[in-house]
Amino acid sequence: MTAQTVLQRTKYLTESVFNSYAQVFFSKNRVFAVILMLVSFFDIYAGIAGLLSVLTVNGISWFMGINRQKIIAGAYGFNALMTGLGFGLYFQPGIPFYVLLFFLSILTLFITFAVEGVLMKYGLPYLSIPFLFGIWMAFISAGSYSGLNLSERGVYTLNEMYALGGIKMVQLYEWFNNLNLTESLRIYFKSLSAIFFQYHLFAGIFIAIGLVYYSRIAFILSLIGFFAAYYFYMIIGADISELSYSYIGFNYILMAIAVGGFFIVPSRRSILWVVLLTPLVAITMSSFSYLFSFLHLSIYSLPFNLIVIMFLYALKFREKNFGKLTPVVVQEFSPEKNVYGYKNYMERFGNLPYVAVKLPFWGKWTVTQAFDGKHTHRGEWKHAWDFEILDSRGNPFRDKGTDVADYYCYNKPVSAPAAGLVVAVEDGIDDNAVGDVNLMKNWGNTIVIKHAEQLYSQLSHLKKGSIKVKEGDAVKEGDLLAYTGNSGRSPQPHLHFQMQATPEIGSKTLKYPLSSYLIQEEKEIRFFSAAYPQQDETVFNVQEDKDLKKAFHFVPGEKLVFEIFRNGKTEKTTWHIVTDYYNNSYLECEKSGAKAYFKNIGNTFYFTGYKGRKDTLLYYFYLSNFKVLTGFYKNLKLKDSIPLNLFPYKSLLVLQDFLIPFYRFLKAGYNLQYVDKKENDNGTKILLKSKVTFGLRYKDLITYEFETEIENRQVSTLKVFKKGENTITAKRI
Repeated sequence: MTAQTVLQRTKYLTESVFNSYAQVFFSKNRVFAVILMLVSFFDIYAGIAGLLSVLTVNGISWFMGINRQKIIAGAYGFNALMTGLGFGLYFQPGIPFYVLLFFLSILTLFITFAVEGVLMKYGLPYLSIPFLFGIWMAFISAGSYSGLNLSERGVYTLNEMYALGGIKMVQLYEWFNNLNLTESLRIYFKSLSAIFFQYHLFAGIFIAIGLVYYSRIAFILSLIGFFAAYYFYMIIGADISELSYSYIGFNYILMAIAVGGFFIVPSRRSILWVVLLTPLVAITMSSFSYLFSFLHLSIYSLPFNLIVIMFLYALKFREKNFGKLTPVVVQEFSPEKNVYGYKNYMERFGNLPYVAVKLPFWGKWTVTQAFDGKHTHRGEWKHAWDFEILDSRGNPFRDKGTDVADYYCYNKPVSAPAAGLVVAVEDGIDDNAVGDVNLMKNWGNTIVIKHAEQLYSQLSHLKKGSIKVKEGDAVKEGDLLAYTGNSGRSPQPHLHFQMQATPEIGSKTLKYPLSSYLIQEEKEIRFFSAAYPQQDETVFNVQEDKDLKKAFHFVPGEKLVFEIFRNGKTEKTTWHIVTDYYNNSYLECEKSGAKAYFKNIGNTFYFTGYKGRKDTLLYYFYLSNFKVLTGFYKNLKLKDSIPLNLFPYKSLLVLQDFLIPFYRFLKAGYNLQYVDKKENDNGTKILLKSKVTFGLRYKDLITYEFETEIENRQVSTLKVFKKGENTITAKRI
């Protein structure tokens, strides 16, 4: 085994241990993990037992060949940690104790696999259910083992604090314990500490500080969950002492964080559900506490587990309002990142359809009738478009326009808007003379294509005998289908195009957006990822630029090396293109480990996420080319929004963290302009200029400007400007 392998495995082991602690609060934050680990060692023997359980479970999992990423994430360690802490707190250490701890840890791991296997079929988390089974089995069986002795620790807390950190630790503990706090706050902090089997104010405040550092939203949710329970108890006349009994009020805290910000994107509605679920946790807690009292067992986190799992399962039965309470799809292990990522995704991709449908022609055409049209697009057939070709004066024909051949769009190729299967074809209908219509064959010569279940496109008024496909043919996007004509209810040549949910010709229309198209305006060209062409707009598909396409086509295994000139110094940086276990592609900086995630969707390159330091060239490349259309159109301008978690002013971002479920006051905007494309002796050179602005809703605070040069079909130069001055220049070598 090489030294590098040893270092790598040591790194993985360390990450798996820390993540096992942080996962108790749905986190992967290293600082928070250290705080929780320290809290667990307030009882030294319990802390040792918890750590040994984590090492045992992660080691056994590794030895068995279990998924490495899940081990490193702490997915299997946190339940064993809780079992070890509970077992270590209640029993005296000794050889019998550590032997049982070892096998109890393995048992908890196997229970984790079993519970995960059952719940994953329904897309549900196993939470701390394995811990519950593990700790209950430990206590039930403990009476049969004479080698185990109950611990008396916790009786002489000050002595234990003195042993842990001397007189200063005792003084610190006493200072916290004597704080002038309301009874409700005392119970809140002690409930926090009880999650790690500590039952004093000192540990709870320590955890609360870590919780604020990890997530402002999680901290607010913990307060909302606990105090919703506290006041519910007061309103219904329940026994408040139930909250302070073993401080099982932590069930409300964990439920609030899980529902309000971890499994559900934080929002007003998720917070409302935290409040609505609180009484359910209370009822579950009271009923099961009574039942378990006959077994002399604590319910621990059972109410939290039951209510959260049932609630998440109930959401799977929804038929509408999916966007009102949104489950987290890409888990960032941070409520802030979850909500910022979701909002940014919805702004950028929220209107992208599940099947990209393109304009069914080549070149520039004008919408002569859109939704709710002047003539025929009405009622159940209102979501349709008519397209024609107009000249510079806005006329659809040359000469007098008395013959169909005078019309610019007549006999022009019609292409498949997306891949699919031809399900209906009608041909053989003569073109009308200009001004006449065929009411007997309303749609004229028509093609219907199935693109997905309940998604079809219909192209009508085609030229007789021009249809190149038949029913049952498979087509690709852009394939030639037919030529435009003037058949059916068509007084002049045009192309009728609609989307529908059923395969019959003339089915009622379906409101469905068109993807990746451009609009020609007087002074500029605008790009739409997905939208609905409007009346009188001149629209056209993106024509791919081979130089741009190649420059932003990053192949896994490829390596990019740049020479950087900054502050009078020169250095080199290397990026690697990587695809991870989940098939996510990213650029990784060899020196800093920073990662910039990206996707190519159709004719557009997108950066989708950034992790790492914000002073690297990769960070500036991420900002400068956040979204790039791989077709060149001079003076084309693109706009997009940067995720708020990259906001450079930490104090403002922290304030936004607290408010984001209710109100957004920060902005992070991106603008890209296509400046120039020239041919020279070395080939083609393309210049793109972009700008990223961070600020308040109505005020800019900091602006970065960038110039990206592309030569030899690769990004050759990147210049970074701050306050108008060139601060960084990087050249590809």
